This record gives sequence, C-alpha cells and structure tokens, in this order.
Amino acid sequence: MSHSVIAAVDLGSNSFRLQVSRVVQGQPYTLDALKEPVRLAAGLLPDKTLSEPSQQRALACLERFGERLRGVPRDAVRAVGTNALRVAKNAQQFLQRAEAVLGVPIEIIAGHEEARLIYIGVTHSLPHARGRRLVVDIGGGSTEFIIGRGHSPQLLESLYMGCVSFSARYFPGGKVTAKGFRSAQLAAAAEMQVLAGRFRAPHWDHAVGSSGTARALAELLEQNGFAGQGITPDGLAFLRTRLLEAGDVRHFGLAGLRPERAPVLPGGMAIMCSVFDELGITRMQTTESGLREGVLYELLGRFEHQDIREATVQAFAERYQADPEQARRVARLALTLFRQAASPESFRQYGAYLRWAAALHEIGMSIAHGGYHRHSAYIIDNADMPGFSKPEQAMIGGLLQGQRGRLPKVASRVTGREGWLMVLCLRLAVLIHRDRSDFPVPRLRLHDRSRGFALSLSGAWLARNALTQANLASEMQHWQDVGLSLRVETGAARAGRRD
Repeated sequence: MSHSVIAAVDLGSNSFRLQVSRVVQGQPYTLDALKEPVRLAAGLLPDKTLSEPSQQRALACLERFGERLRGVPRDAVRAVGTNALRVAKNAQQFLQRAEAVLGVPIEIIAGHEEARLIYIGVTHSLPHARGRRLVVDIGGGSTEFIIGRGHSPQLLESLYMGCVSFSARYFPGGKVTAKGFRSAQLAAAAEMQVLAGRFRAPHWDHAVGSSGTARALAELLEQNGFAGQGITPDGLAFLRTRLLEAGDVRHFGLAGLRPERAPVLPGGMAIMCSVFDELGITRMQTTESGLREGVLYELLGRFEHQDIREATVQAFAERYQADPEQARRVARLALTLFRQAASPESFRQYGAYLRWAAALHEIGMSIAHGGYHRHSAYIIDNADMPGFSKPEQAMIGGLLQGQRGRLPKVASRVTGREGWLMVLCLRLAVLIHRDRSDFPVPRLRLHDRSRGFALSLSGAWLARNALTQANLASEMQHWQDVGLSLRVETGAARAGRRD
C-alpha cells in the first residue's frame, strides 16, 4: 500500500511538531508544518509524573494537530513520543487521552531508536559527504549522539540531558550566573564520560547539529556577526559572555532569539558548550531536519517493503542462532490459524507481529533450553531493536513469554481479544510442530467463539499422535485458568499421514 500524503507527529520534551508531506517519486515534500512549545519535560513533577497543567497543554496542542490530520489515512501517520514520555510514570494514562484527541496511535520510542531516526532524517536533508558524520541533537529532555556513514548509523547513544531539564535545574526562573553555567557544563561533561572516547574526534569527519537547540544557536550567531560559519567555539564563547552579562534570559537582547526558545536557551547552550569541549568539535553545521524527517522516511520504507523491522528480526534470529526451518514452520501455521479466526482488519494490523514473534520464538535457547520462552521475552524486552517502538517490542515480548507454560503469568501483557488470539495461534503452532519435522500436519480450523476458541481437526490423526493429544488436553486446562475456553473438536477432517 502506498499513499500520496504522509505525516509525522513528534511529541518532543520541549516542542510538539507535525509535518505533513506529499510523496512524489518516493520522496516526501513538505505540505504543512506545525510546531508548538509545549515543554512537556517542564511538567515532570519530583515523583516523575506529568502534571495536569502540562498534560492539558499537550492535549490542546494534539487536538489542533488532530484537526489538521483529518483526511490523512490513519496508516499514513506515525506519531512518536520521546524522553519526557519515556520517563513519566503516568505516560500510559496520558497516552490514552492523547490518542483520543489526536486520532492515531502514539508510540514511545527508546533513546537509541530516536537517535537512529534522527540520523536518517538529518542525512536525507544534507548533500552526500565523504567520510563519517557526527550528528548531535539536543532535545528538551535528552541528547542524542550518532556517528554514521551515508544513511547508515554506526554508533548510537542517548543521554538524559536536555535544554528543558537543564534550564530548570541550573537556571531557575531564567536567572543566569557563572556558577550555574559552570555547574551545567560539568554535569553535561559527566554525562558524556560514557561516550566521549568513542565519539571524540577523529572518529568522525563532519559534525552536524540537528533541529531545536542547534538551529537556535546558529540563528543567533548568523544575526550577530558570525554569518555562514555555523556553530564554532568562538561563537559559543561570544554567546556565553553576552548571556552572563545579561544575567537573565529576559534581558538577553541579541537579535535572532525567538521568544519561545528563550526560556530553554541557557540549558541548551551549556550542553552545547560541553559537547564541543568533550568531543573536540571545531565547527558544526546545522539543519532543521531531524526526528520528523526520519519518521517520514521510515514510513515510506514500510510502504515500499523496505521495513527496517524485517532486517532487525532477521539479524536477531541470526545473532541468537534460532533454527530458521522451525521458525518457518511455526510462522506458517500460526499465521494460517490467525487468518482463520481473526477479522481481515486484525490480520492486516497484527499479522506481521505474529510472524516476527514466530521468527524469534526460540532465541532464548541461546541462553538455556529450560524456560527458553522467558529468556526469549527478556531479550526482546530489553534489547535495542531498530525500527521497533517500545509498545511493539512489548507486544512481541508478551507473545514470546506466552508461547508456552501457564497463561496467568502473561495475562498482564495481553491486550484485548486479538492479543489472546495471537498467543493461542503461536502456542498451537509451537505445540503441533514440537517434533520439528516437515511431516504433514492435519487440516486445522480455528474458530473464535463467544466464550473462547475452538480448534477442529481430524480425530483419526489425533488418535495416531498421542503426545499431541495429551498436550492439547493440557492446553485446554491452561485456557480455563484465564477464564477462556479452548475446545478441541474432532471429526472427519482430512489429514496427511504423519506416522
């Protein structure tokens, strides 16, 4: 499926952004762009919950975005949340309200995934350059660092420091002092200790600053005597001196400072000064592009069957030495059963996740055979998986945990009827292909009944396969434990020979 119009929504810790693009010959061209300084990170309370006023600002913004998105197909829009929503303990409650007003699902993406998407967006906006690029994106609550070549990121890091959080901590009320600035720089330097050795020059050839803070600093320099130079150490020293002289961001009278950027400028500038010092940067070009463009290009790739998630699943299966033939058998049967019992819409929406779960269901055996389903789930729950959002990883992890064993242990991870149906399809496929052979299986039919599920198969085949018969009897008991029924109905359905 392809679309002529696609859209990306970026729920950043400082600003929310919407970009609507027209697709021409496989490339996105901007039709409309909206940006609002919601400053969600400023609404994080000491207990790491989002305050109600900050949620109301965010919801009002998303309601306006939702109006602009009317008429854009739901599957042509991708909305992502970043650090503030990664940190907030009440993020899920907020997302329920946010999705209702925006009209599309919102994914909370991990820091490494955010970094990967930023790099993709940045490199598609710049001319091709030889050598390696360092991309730095100082956001509201986190800062991403990426080194890559061409459009391929090679090193990815995300640190918990951003212009909103640092401005609130070190420059309360907009007051700027030499002590506060020095403390902010030292705190940023301490955060960067984990990556400085790998990200310091000469491990890269060109430095690029992405989006918000970088562009704000560049605009200030361009309009105050540093035109055409990008960001430089001299330019940062000039801005630091002028900011300290002002003593308050409200009295910072340099041309080029947008009112919405002023409250978070000191924190962002202190982080950038430390980035230059710690990584040995002498010049940084900037671009307005970043996460939004990366999301759009990723969306285009999914429509063009170049989904990075496919490559990620294949790489994980190979890394953990999963048996590809067994994965193929399990995937084929699980998808057949799911297609029979699910609605066409549910199959289109969730079929790929079931297929990916089947491909990865045995990766935990690389740790131990005993409890391998739990090991498989642990790997998926905790790994950085390019292309996957946190909810997508959680869905696959839940399927892997639920592929065998007692169902009450996985009940908290299963959402809705489709979730239980996917678990059942994977469990049945694993159970029936326990012998890991290509002998024909019986003709199976799975039904979604009002109080549970029913599996129809040949009674004669079942009588010849005593182990499967015993396993199915145990499986029926497992489903009673979660208040659902699984009936096995035998009849004259034709089966291939297996004995």
